[in-house]
Amino acid sequence: MEEQFCARRAKLRQVLREYPTYSNRQLAQAVECSMNWVKKWKKRLREADPQDEKVLWNRSSARKTPQPKPTRDPRIVARVLEIRDHPPDNLQRVPGPKTISYFLNKDQVLKDLKLIPPTSTSTIWEILVENGRIAHPDPHIPKPRSPEEPYTCWQMDFKDSSTVEVEPGGKKQHVVEVLDVVDEGSSASLMNQVRGDYNSQTVLIEMKTLIEEWGLPQKLTIDRDPRFVGSASGRDFPSSFVKFWTCLDVELNICPPHRPDLNCYVERFHRSLGSECLSIHRPSDETETRDLVDHYKYHYNYERPHQGATCKNQPPMVAFPPPAHRQPPPLLINPDSWLNGIDGWRYARKVSMNGTVIVANHLYYVGTAYAKQYVALVVDAKGK
Repeated sequence: MEEQFCARRAKLRQVLREYPTYSNRQLAQAVECSMNWVKKWKKRLREADPQDEKVLWNRSSARKTPQPKPTRDPRIVARVLEIRDHPPDNLQRVPGPKTISYFLNKDQVLKDLKLIPPTSTSTIWEILVENGRIAHPDPHIPKPRSPEEPYTCWQMDFKDSSTVEVEPGGKKQHVVEVLDVVDEGSSASLMNQVRGDYNSQTVLIEMKTLIEEWGLPQKLTIDRDPRFVGSASGRDFPSSFVKFWTCLDVELNICPPHRPDLNCYVERFHRSLGSECLSIHRPSDETETRDLVDHYKYHYNYERPHQGATCKNQPPMVAFPPPAHRQPPPLLINPDSWLNGIDGWRYARKVSMNGTVIVANHLYYVGTAYAKQYVALVVDAKGK
């Protein structure tokens, strides 16, 4: 639209040059605009340089100076604060700007003094803020995270290889994924396993390979991916992934939804892997992705200077060489030890006509006497 207006103004300037004796009416007929428009722009064009093209553009109507604050009568300010500090007896709460405005309009003292109360609640709000009646919390200053001991706390997540084409009849998304494990204390990349068939079972297979190579961590941080924590419909008991680490006595930190900042080390690695490897070479299949990721893992750990505070501009595994002795997994574990974490939990279930209930996809018989009734089931992990 602005381009059309500029064209009309340029046409008016051209007509003024060719026919300087034209009246305003003749100019308006020539450019097909109103006479008021012609008067305004004829004056503006004649005051500007004939070669100035900026004059053809519309001028901004925004204020050039800040809006001046209205002067406030101190008697009105005092009355606002008085109502705030000492509300009327029948008002059993602290009045806000709207309530104060209501009482100001009914205030007989202000009417006798012929003072007009503020018409905007924003003005009352400013009075309350300026006089300390509304306190603003201090700005949130993020606290720096204390560094963890190298090779003791890990973070894990999936990264898509988005350049791999979708095969007809195959998966529509997450065709090829990289399962990344990053150490918090050193920012080193411990595992980058590429697969196209990741599910809860294949993830556990890769976890076996991971702990055989790097031992057991003290803590593992994950997000709420269903392959980690299970589906929403089957969360009566922890998922197989959670049970796996619980039985190994590893602290599992599951991030709440929409908080990638709590899984920041692996998320930052994803950014580097995507911008420095996958987005540049654009692999087209799983094999090519695996070769590129393996090469980048070595480059990231031993050649690429890391600008994190702990690495001090050195590659992660140069700044923190991998430990020679790692905590191996135990030879024997109790596969039911994860039940200790939910000992005493209760589940409400409605008994079917045949006297059974379903908990965690398992059928339990409680008796036909409780048919069509709700019962509370308690987990007794210690067999009391």
